[in-house]
Amino acid sequence: MSEGGGPPPAVRHRKKSAGDGGPRQNRKSKFSSGAGTGGSSPSVAQQHQMWARVVLMVAIAAIVYFTTFRTREKKFATQREVLELRSQPLDCSRAYLEEISKFAGCIPAQCGRFVSDKIVSTAEAGILLDLARAGFEHGQSSGGASILDLHSGALSQGTQFVNIYRLPEARRVFTTQHINVYRHVKEKVRQAVADHFRLSVDGLHLTHPTFFSRLTNGTAKTIHDEYWHPHVDKETYSSFHYTTLLYLTDYGKDFTGGRFVFIDSEGKHNRTNVYIEPRRARVSGFTSGAENMHHVEQVTGGIRFAITISFTCDPEHAMGDPKMTLEQDDGENGGVPDDINQTVP
Repeated sequence: MSEGGGPPPAVRHRKKSAGDGGPRQNRKSKFSSGAGTGGSSPSVAQQHQMWARVVLMVAIAAIVYFTTFRTREKKFATQREVLELRSQPLDCSRAYLEEISKFAGCIPAQCGRFVSDKIVSTAEAGILLDLARAGFEHGQSSGGASILDLHSGALSQGTQFVNIYRLPEARRVFTTQHINVYRHVKEKVRQAVADHFRLSVDGLHLTHPTFFSRLTNGTAKTIHDEYWHPHVDKETYSSFHYTTLLYLTDYGKDFTGGRFVFIDSEGKHNRTNVYIEPRRARVSGFTSGAENMHHVEQVTGGIRFAITISFTCDPEHAMGDPKMTLEQDDGENGGVPDDINQTVP
């Protein structure tokens, strides 16, 4: 038979029978059984290995998160401490340095911040606290933040501002002692800023706004009551070059919350919150550029009194001592400057 012919009938029959018989089916069954064994659940060892990998991945993700996105806290000055001087040098922000370089004798040796409990006496702070309370008896914000500016006369009242010097009882509000101590303390603080940053005191001028603040836990009624937002003083008040605060009440005694917080950024996602706990007669001072972004914590109880005393290097933005009369009350808004309607430092 030629090679091209088909298989003999008997062979053909046997192959057909093999297709119908058990042996081939058995081989298929054995193959199926083997496939089933290969597709069964992982062994205990494999499960342990799998969970170990999951735990490792979670741990790595946590490490990456907490090293990339983190906020640290640091106490710069606590209420219990009595500090001769504590300071922290900082690199000046570029915009701040470019602007202040125009004013010879007013350029800081280095930007930064400081705190001292030895500049103003507790007796002087007590007299200024009495002054503040006397003023705020005649007007307060309906929200949690009230201000009193002795220079312009601006006083919070409800959701607006009034000029305290227009009030009939204004002449009886402030005593000669109040005003003399206010002027004396302002000069002591100005000298302290000049000494710390190595400036010519004659080139450092009081500027606006300089004001008393009264903060409570009252619900904010206007944007001006929301004092807790982070900000840069130079961006909020263009006249500022150096900012100081004099605290008139004690954190943890007269009020809770209300700490002053510097926000130091370290890269895009890391930052350190640097806290100052107010203490009566404590003075804090700092350069007003972006190197000292800050905010005030919301007051949670009691009343927090402080004075913001601001200084400029630009003579065009200088202002004199308060006159406590209506002589200066000739401007728009009842003698209240527009920039008083902004964030409390």
